Amino acid sequence: MTNVVDGNAVAADVRSGLEDAIETLNAEGVQPGLATVLMSDDDASATYVSMKQRDCEEVGINGIHVEIDPDAPAEELYETIDELNADPDVHGILVQLPVPDHVDDREVLRRIDPAKDVDGFHPENVGRLVAGDARFKPCTPHGVQKLLASADVEMEGKDVVVVGRSDIVGKPLANLFLQRGEGGNATVTVCHSRTEDLEAHTTRADVVVAAAGVPEFIDGSMLKEGAVVVDVGTNRVDADTEKGYRLTGDVDFESAKEKADVITPSPGGVGPMTRAMLLYNTVKAAGDLADVDVTLP
Repeated sequence: MTNVVDGNAVAADVRSGLEDAIETLNAEGVQPGLATVLMSDDDASATYVSMKQRDCEEVGINGIHVEIDPDAPAEELYETIDELNADPDVHGILVQLPVPDHVDDREVLRRIDPAKDVDGFHPENVGRLVAGDARFKPCTPHGVQKLLASADVEMEGKDVVVVGRSDIVGKPLANLFLQRGEGGNATVTVCHSRTEDLEAHTTRADVVVAAAGVPEFIDGSMLKEGAVVVDVGTNRVDADTEKGYRLTGDVDFESAKEKADVITPSPGGVGPMTRAMLLYNTVKAAGDLADVDVTLP
């Protein structure tokens, strides 16, 4: 029987596992603090930020939220980041992307103090990840590793295909799978929109990670029997529903489930883990900045 990994349950375990670390910090007079910054009138971005703030409240992290008019000068956002960098009560900073066109998103990432960059996107943190000395693992790739570990998937020696080369998921996840240690030691191929004969790669893979942002484009015919399938995608497609759409992943779940030994659904798989690992990174940052040893799940 196919193991359908419940991301909500694994994420709940991570959040629960943070309780001891937060209690340890509180005993030293430290309350972890996460600042979210929204410079957008996009409803989806506002929803994401609201969910992250609610997650903070539930686990005992102090959530600080700053909204900036999307038409404001870019300097207003940069100055806000500078103020949060200097605030000792803020241990993690997350600027919700995308930002308006007149704002340089690369400058936004560079502006955040690397020690508070809980997304793990600052160039210094990207370099440390590639070098095998990560300060923070990016939330979605780390969440994928946690999901696979929860399903007792041993990555060492596995043939892995990551479909998608984004800076947020594809590249860092491929690096994590390659590295020595738990959750790594795999042989990794990264495929993308210019890859010829994608199916030739996916049908030989022990583990397939779909992270290209294309609805249901990986189906059962593209998998070998007994594969492990991780669906990172969350896409809106038109549907006869009250909202006029439904959410689906990059994997055609029903046909893939017929082939896979282990599979993550979407929604309900990787998504909840991304949010849980943001909390994880915030607690880690608080411990590091306050020089308090904490045990993380």
